Amino acid sequence: MRVTFTFNREFPGLGQKIKELREASSKSLTLLAAEAGISVTHWNRIENERVQYVPIETLRGIEKALGTNLGVKYEDEEQKISDNPSDS
Repeated sequence: MRVTFTFNREFPGLGQKIKELREASSKSLTLLAAEAGISVTHWNRIENERVQYVPIETLRGIEKALGTNLGVKYEDEEQKISDNPSDS
């Protein structure tokens, strides 16, 4: 059985950070987007923070394409949940 958790957290300036890393990369935007598994248009929308939500899988794809860790974590929320299991 799968259980899905959804967490929303703001990361101000994340789009700008992605843009700066892309500009510093030797890879083209087309290649980076392909490696991240998203379109160039969607990559641009993320950089310009014109999307409300970015799935963690998309963000991890961007990190992989850029060869970096953007510092976005959600493990602490998962830990809080596992530390407080409901009574059975």
